[in-house]
Amino acid sequence: MTKLKSGWRVVKFDEIAQNVAVRVDPADAKTDIYVGLEHLDPSTIHLRQWGHPSDVTGQKLAFKKGDVIFGRRRAYQRKLAVAEFDGICSAHAMVVRAKPKMILPEFLPFFLQSDMFMERAIEISVGSLSPTINWKTLKVQEFPLPPLDEQKRIAEILWVADEALEKWTEAYRQSESALSSTRSQILQELSQTEECVFLKDVGRWVSGGTPSRSRSDFWNGDFPWVSPKDMKKDVISDSEEKLTDTALNGRVTILPSESILIVVRGMILAHTFPVAVTGREVTFNQDMKGIIPNSDFSAEYVFHWFKDNSARILQATEESTHGTKRLATDVLYGMQIPKPSSAKQEMVVTVFETFRTKLVEISEHIAASQQMLRSLRNAKVGAAHV
Repeated sequence: MTKLKSGWRVVKFDEIAQNVAVRVDPADAKTDIYVGLEHLDPSTIHLRQWGHPSDVTGQKLAFKKGDVIFGRRRAYQRKLAVAEFDGICSAHAMVVRAKPKMILPEFLPFFLQSDMFMERAIEISVGSLSPTINWKTLKVQEFPLPPLDEQKRIAEILWVADEALEKWTEAYRQSESALSSTRSQILQELSQTEECVFLKDVGRWVSGGTPSRSRSDFWNGDFPWVSPKDMKKDVISDSEEKLTDTALNGRVTILPSESILIVVRGMILAHTFPVAVTGREVTFNQDMKGIIPNSDFSAEYVFHWFKDNSARILQATEESTHGTKRLATDVLYGMQIPKPSSAKQEMVVTVFETFRTKLVEISEHIAASQQMLRSLRNAKVGAAHV
């Protein structure tokens, strides 16, 4: 039989936290801050983005500085943030306020973010399409809780780890901004001093496809089959799903290393234009296009041009009959790209890649900091037994 550490005790959730359910009409809200679930970032407890009450209709929840906004719908997304100001939030969130005699406000967000709490939250969620937590169920859930003095010590350790993560995150934002502004300035100058050609002339454009799902001998092989969900990196060398040699035999388009992949159809185009360079031979699905650059263009140069023009490309998206977003090939073809000499392309790419290499390094520090914080959080918050 397990035994609780000295001073720890088992408590029901409503003994330590209050569900603040003050409903507000956005039109009557005395605030300029609206927080939807889309504004909550699962990688942090800090609120980095928000909207305005005029963006939404229907009753919302009021929150105060210091409250925790917890995404009770789809809890598996692990979304929560500590409010640093007053505002209103989605009714699909839950406004949780610490009861200071039981749990310190500075300890509560780490408690909620722990695997111990999140696993229980997911377990008690109800509904298939959008599983949601009900307060009546959550409030009676029992959790081990350390005494206040130990909460204070744990919170101090975790806030130091969180501060380190925040510093790396801010360094990433600053480096990303520096790359974006430098890239825009250089490409703008090139567009004024160099010959410009139509985008369709940078190389050979090819389409992708999906081999038959009914053929089990086509799938679970070793060859990357890239779909939009894989387009989260600047260089693509792997994918979630892979094809066998049988599926490759004349049935799909093989894109060489040092080619360009872009997404041309899907709801991701409502906010993001995914583009990547291939780091090895791959094939891809029908929601994407591949570009094999000709000898006048380097793949890295074309990649950075796409990155710089992402906002303009997104503005050119259309809505298909099924309601999804799409980029018409002829619209892309008609865009113009400067064509400097190979030597000049190499020079500007070197500048861009210096920034990108730094971003990769910072990303690795962020990942390590996130892992350290998670390990510390689970070791400290979940270490209830001896």
